[in-house]
Amino acid sequence: MLVPLSWVFALISLLRRWAYRLGILKSHSLTVPVIIVGNIHIGGSGKTPVVIWLVEQLRQQGYQPAVISRGYGGTVKLPTAVHANSNPKEVGDEPVLIAYRCDCPIYVGTDRVHVGLELLKAHPSCNVIISDDGLQHYRLKRDLEIAVIDAESYLKNARLLPAGSLREPMRRLRKVDAIIKNGLEDTEFEHSESDTNAYQMQLVGSQFYNLVDPKIKASVVYFKRKIIKAIAGIGNPARFYEHLRQLGLNFSSSSFEDHHAFAASDLAQLECDVLLMTEKDAVKCKPFAQPHHWVLPIAAKIDGDLMHLVMKKLQQSIH
Repeated sequence: MLVPLSWVFALISLLRRWAYRLGILKSHSLTVPVIIVGNIHIGGSGKTPVVIWLVEQLRQQGYQPAVISRGYGGTVKLPTAVHANSNPKEVGDEPVLIAYRCDCPIYVGTDRVHVGLELLKAHPSCNVIISDDGLQHYRLKRDLEIAVIDAESYLKNARLLPAGSLREPMRRLRKVDAIIKNGLEDTEFEHSESDTNAYQMQLVGSQFYNLVDPKIKASVVYFKRKIIKAIAGIGNPARFYEHLRQLGLNFSSSSFEDHHAFAASDLAQLECDVLLMTEKDAVKCKPFAQPHHWVLPIAAKIDGDLMHLVMKKLQQSIH
């Protein structure tokens, strides 16, 4: 029943892209190269770990990166600096997580052009900006586009909104500079789009930290013979739970909607010896953390030489 509406959405999306391409709607450049890390699907695909990975990799190459974001789930509209102790309800949970993991400037706001300009004004030494999401934010010109996809379930709902979860048609992937496939390879995907500049990503992590005192670490052995529950308010909770199972943990789980605004009452009703959560959820649960709350940090492991492509594009943008 929603398919006709998806045709209307497709037409509007097409007209909007052409308006920017023809210059009817204006795109704006920043004074430093811009890397977009986005997706053509709604929902979680693993963009935030990729952003963190890029910040770390660019630093190793001598760059001084910064991050801009819409701050989805937050309330701020004007450009706002984000720190590790910022309120996720105001600036969004993912920017706070990035601030916790990356010691670099991070700004959020609805207009990414304005956000980027304000960030550069406050941090003139920054020489590359990573946009967390924003593939469809054509008002901001970009030097490199990276699309992150959930390789395990990517084709299960491949219709445009509102009939499916696509923001843009699948053929949009042919125009990005790199595709990162998060998770196990979907062999059907190999025949649906070109694999040129495609890279496989796995999310890895096996050491937990305590939410009350992050300096306290624990391995899986610590949780043996304990009653364990796991929570997840992310785009793909099943991936987090499967990760825990692969580590050898037995637990029961409770899932919440993506970007869920956790309250103490959500966790108080979960009776257990150990409560496990993602880092994205942890930034919202920290104000009411208990000693039995543990967090599993994960990191992106990307196969192939993606950084070679990134460096090549950055050098081209300078010249």
